[in-house]
Amino acid sequence: MQSIQGLKYLWKKPDPALVARGSVLAVAAKYNIAIPLAQTLLARGYTTDDAITSYLFSSLEKDVASPSLLKDAEKAVARILYAIDHQEKILIFGDYDVDGITSSSLMMACLLPLGAQVNFYLPHRAKEGYGLSTKVVHRAADNGYKVIITVDNGTTAFEQALAAKDRGIDLIITDHHRPHDHLPEAFALVNPHQSDCMYPFKDFAGVGVSFKILALLYEKKGLPLPEKAYELLLLGTIADVVPLLGENRFWVRHGLRWIYEKNTLSLSVLKSNAKITKAKLSATDIGFRITPQINALGRLEDARQGVKFLLGSDLKETEAVGKILLELNEARKLIERSIFEDVQGCIAQGTIDVSKEMVLMAGGKNWAPGVIGLVASRIVGAYGRPVLLFHLTDKGKAKGSCRSVEGLNMFEALQAHSHLLDQFGGHAMAAGLSLDQEKLPALKEGLEAYVAARLTPEDLKQKIKCDAEITLPEVSKKLIQDMELFEPFGAQNSQPLFHLKNVTLAQPAQLLKDEHVKCLLFSEGVIKPVIFFNRPDIYEALQAHGDRPFDVAVQVTENEWQGRSSVELLGLDIATLSKKEYV
Repeated sequence: MQSIQGLKYLWKKPDPALVARGSVLAVAAKYNIAIPLAQTLLARGYTTDDAITSYLFSSLEKDVASPSLLKDAEKAVARILYAIDHQEKILIFGDYDVDGITSSSLMMACLLPLGAQVNFYLPHRAKEGYGLSTKVVHRAADNGYKVIITVDNGTTAFEQALAAKDRGIDLIITDHHRPHDHLPEAFALVNPHQSDCMYPFKDFAGVGVSFKILALLYEKKGLPLPEKAYELLLLGTIADVVPLLGENRFWVRHGLRWIYEKNTLSLSVLKSNAKITKAKLSATDIGFRITPQINALGRLEDARQGVKFLLGSDLKETEAVGKILLELNEARKLIERSIFEDVQGCIAQGTIDVSKEMVLMAGGKNWAPGVIGLVASRIVGAYGRPVLLFHLTDKGKAKGSCRSVEGLNMFEALQAHSHLLDQFGGHAMAAGLSLDQEKLPALKEGLEAYVAARLTPEDLKQKIKCDAEITLPEVSKKLIQDMELFEPFGAQNSQPLFHLKNVTLAQPAQLLKDEHVKCLLFSEGVIKPVIFFNRPDIYEALQAHGDRPFDVAVQVTENEWQGRSSVELLGLDIATLSKKEYV
């Protein structure tokens, strides 16, 4: 694979053998799509007619398997049906993040219409932390609950499962987090990551696993799922940053169509908060403008309001919670910025050495546990290193969030150091953990050695993947329309990134708010604007570069403003003649 060293990133270019001109033109002609997008398909490995057709045109028949293939799904559904028929009390135990809140809302939205005696419980992020507790199990037993259904948690609820069994409660776990070496003794455990689970698709969010159970339940009842289910599935799937491929891709597409046709109270309030006026939302809109607000639900003093908000039918009550969400989300941004600046300060002072350390780790007593994961993602984006950030408690504990980089499975890295940890869980790219503060140095030393044995400094260079080359005349409405076939964009299905070669400035670059750079690019008789967000270094580079040609890594976007739409370029990096080295 060919590479170009840009100003900040190493640009990885497609294998020339994959994107031969003849093959690209043949795909463009057969599917009537723009040439840069045909090249994108081939560069991403969609090289056969079956693979291309499957990617561009998802379908229920092809992408969605029977929920009965999930291990323990039939057993779980039979128990829920028995509880409904015999009016046994069911408790839904969720989580305080968007996936957990939407999963809990989904269970309530689908079980209540069937006459279930059902209630839900969401733990307080700061006071109780993640996951089912034995205290909640005993309280549920004391209040006559016969079934507890966990959503987006439970795979590591070992003691809690034994407590439920001892108190005569049937525990049904629905989860998507990676199992440890052994499993809790639950009545049923539905998690596609179990080694003996036959379900072909493994990458659901927690809300996706809940959805499959409810789909099977409604199938047994011979009823269609409540329509609200598709909105909740959409929100939770996008928010949890699971791969938008396969079945996830099908359901997100379906959900986006559904919310275009329907307008629920909660979504209307969230759109209003985000100042979204367009009718048709994309997965990117949901991920960056809608679900961050829902994440603020987990910071409400009473997290139950979150579920009530998402299921709300009362306009005044829904708008009141929506106003709180707006305020909380704005406060969250300030807290996130403060923690980010604290970490940046550690780097500037040299207490974190990004030139030598392969794993970046920091902690603070005042760092909000509900925000450190977001900050960790930003630090990964800025420095290209695995990051662990910790909230340090007064009781000597460190509660952390980790984010990883391509090529390093963070769950496996923590598993290799489980002897140091009180608990941990998560995925390849994101995980949570807790341990004694005194063990942090040992964890840091162990992870440094672990990463050094698996990744080279070259692996940790910040990289971007250019899918195809593009010219300014090809930046058109046709390209935007064709790109809709590639949506929804998200994890493992990113928006295409194009290599725009040999452009010059039509006029000097502008620096906006000391952070963003706006330029007019000229090439082949065409002038187009481009903006680089949070890249003041590009302004300085272009000032020094003068009127000589340079290359740009760009995304093509459509901007809607006051009823008018325009095609725009979003720049990620530049490669000047002095920097454009092929490696």
